[in-house]
Amino acid sequence: MGRVYNFSAGPAAIPLEVLEQAQREMLDWNGSGMSVMEMSHRGKDYMSIAEKAEADLRALMAIPANYKVLFLQGGASQQFAMIPMNLLAGKTSADYINTGAWSKKAISEAKKFCTPTIAATTEADKFMRAPAAAELKLDPGAAYVHYTPNETIGGVEFPYVPATGDVPLIADMSSTILSRPIDVTKFGMIYAGAQKNIGPAGMAVVIIREDLIGKAAAGTPTMLDYQTHAAEGSMYNTPPTYTWYIAGLVFAWLLKNGGLTAMGATNERKAKKLYAAIDGSGGYYKNPVEVGSRSWMNVPFTLPKPELDEVFIKEAKKAGLVTLKGHRSVGGMRASIYNALPESGVDALIAFMKDFAQRNP
Repeated sequence: MGRVYNFSAGPAAIPLEVLEQAQREMLDWNGSGMSVMEMSHRGKDYMSIAEKAEADLRALMAIPANYKVLFLQGGASQQFAMIPMNLLAGKTSADYINTGAWSKKAISEAKKFCTPTIAATTEADKFMRAPAAAELKLDPGAAYVHYTPNETIGGVEFPYVPATGDVPLIADMSSTILSRPIDVTKFGMIYAGAQKNIGPAGMAVVIIREDLIGKAAAGTPTMLDYQTHAAEGSMYNTPPTYTWYIAGLVFAWLLKNGGLTAMGATNERKAKKLYAAIDGSGGYYKNPVEVGSRSWMNVPFTLPKPELDEVFIKEAKKAGLVTLKGHRSVGGMRASIYNALPESGVDALIAFMKDFAQRNP
């Protein structure tokens, strides 16, 4: 089998052009006579890779100079603990907006360090929508406000950025980062696991305003203090060098292909096509999410009969469409259509869905 269309939620597809470049450079990076995997992270060659990756990410996202960009181990899940450890700054409570599985994990971890106040929750609606701005009950005395702009599992996305005043807004953008332009200045901190829109698993990117650094609680382990990594350029210990390298290739690929404005237009078009196919199927396929909260990145859908699920997955795989099974906690199907999933992949999925529905009434 040749290359397939990979709809995995993460680890997810990586641009083919990036993979081909990494393949060419596998044994000999830029005449160094060695692979990036073999380089000293403090050597001149690798430092040039790391510095370019950060510069390209700053250019892509228009990251202001007063924000640090950190490339850390532990994935996004480690940030669930690092955030209260570093950002409470002597306070005992922080606001959390609960919109699904990943919000709940962040809240659960925060309980070990503070009292997380639920500023809004859509649990009563089975997390099938984002709360409206008017529903947010924000505490002006909170240490920070944490939310998940896009819930990967449920396919729910905020259509707005919460206004939090002087309270720092913290966003888990693991499944939406780099999918469109954003205004970084609206956030105190943005963090994202790498394995969806950035590159391979094994790294988290943290974009944090400088005034929030250096306030870790007493007893915070050295490796869990943002100041440690900010002071050392993410080189306090050996970083996830190869993931960082691939991320840099992805950033360069995005810049080459029109940046986040062009990517946002493509992603919006891809999502609209797929939702139109679902909504136009005469009820054969259904998306459970409120229309105004539908994700551009993760599109769950169900078939008319659960017994058709395995048939759909098996036949889709034969057609070169893989990793469509929904999360085990939700069931059904889920198509993750991140940056690296080309529009032709969405077109192929839509064509398959129409054919499948005709053959399985």
